[in-house]
Amino acid sequence: MRIANTIQDSIVDGPGLRFVVFTQGCEFCCEGCHNQETWDVDGGVDMPVGEIIAQMLGNPLTDGLTMSGGEPFLQAVDCAKIAKTARENGLNVWVYTGYTFEELMAEPGFRELLCLTDVLIDGPFRLAERSLNIKWRGSQNQRVIDVKKSLAAGGAVLLEV
Repeated sequence: MRIANTIQDSIVDGPGLRFVVFTQGCEFCCEGCHNQETWDVDGGVDMPVGEIIAQMLGNPLTDGLTMSGGEPFLQAVDCAKIAKTARENGLNVWVYTGYTFEELMAEPGFRELLCLTDVLIDGPFRLAERSLNIKWRGSQNQRVIDVKKSLAAGGAVLLEV
């Protein structure tokens, strides 16, 4: 799997202490992105999925997994493996994506990762809508979505934050 970095004990990428995987490669290239170094699909480093999982499970204080980027859905199969292991070990899964929930629903190749996600922060970062006063998002257009409720309802259900 191609990643930019991993971080233990993040408190800014979702609730609690989180293990964060920053995937490498992004087709959105949003103006004002704070992770521009993750855009190049050839950047970052190759890391076996098993090694990422071992890092994630290595800290008993971890509350959840967050996948960010780059764009996690460009590596949906590998991200789904990590998310599945996280869920099997009692961790909640948050995913940040430039795609909208509706776009993800329309793409069969994204379905497994989407179904393993508890909370989805969707939509591209928009510099004109940037705000430091909203929780878990960078711009006003992005939504914090309860994925389980959304899948059951057939449309995006926002999580109360």
